[in-house]
Amino acid sequence: MNATIETLLNHRSIRSFKDTRLNQEQIDTLVAAAQQASTSSYMMAYSIIGVTDEDKKAELADITGQNYVKENGHLFIFCADLYRTTIKADKKQYEEMLANLENSEHFLVSAIDAALAAQNAAIAAESMGLGICYIGSIRNQMARVDELLSLPKHVIPLFGMVVGEPAQKPEQKPRLPKEAVYFENEYSRYEEELDTFNETIAAYYRSRSNNNRQDSWTDQMLRRFQTPMRMDVTEIVQNKGFNKR
Repeated sequence: MNATIETLLNHRSIRSFKDTRLNQEQIDTLVAAAQQASTSSYMMAYSIIGVTDEDKKAELADITGQNYVKENGHLFIFCADLYRTTIKADKKQYEEMLANLENSEHFLVSAIDAALAAQNAAIAAESMGLGICYIGSIRNQMARVDELLSLPKHVIPLFGMVVGEPAQKPEQKPRLPKEAVYFENEYSRYEEELDTFNETIAAYYRSRSNNNRQDSWTDQMLRRFQTPMRMDVTEIVQNKGFNKR
């Protein structure tokens, strides 16, 4: 097993960081690693915003309800970005582009491009001895984040990532068994594997050092999908010129 595989298999989310800011060389390295991610048709349909303004970080922490959004080594916000493709377009060209800018295909492309770039940055950070945590809760108030970051049309905030020197080493959270995520040639049924995984994750929750609780994976998912959440995201995304067709 090589060092890259060991880094990948050792991943855990870090939510407590030492009071040490990333230096410019570290930031540049992470952005460069992100930029080398695969991208659909060479579009590079994403942008990364590093948030260093303490007031903005405090507001983002309020939006997410997570203090480590403010207390970290560096905060990145990853955005889907199709605006860049329009900069050199005249009015007629822009009107001809709208069908593609607004369709589901390019919404997916931009979101996937951003996710690939972010994961490259995450792996690079962990290989440097840093910790990371993705922040999907910036979508709790997507319009507020959009305004805070002054994002133009055809740019939307997707998620954040906090990076820094870890101040904790949490237990590694179990993942679904391979039989529940990898199939050959056709989709398979895997109820028994889920039952076994529920027992595994229940034992993990009972035994971990912080936030012990009685729970299972399927119970979490049932609660999540029975409770409407972030129901404003569709309207905000469409108002920004994404996923309208």
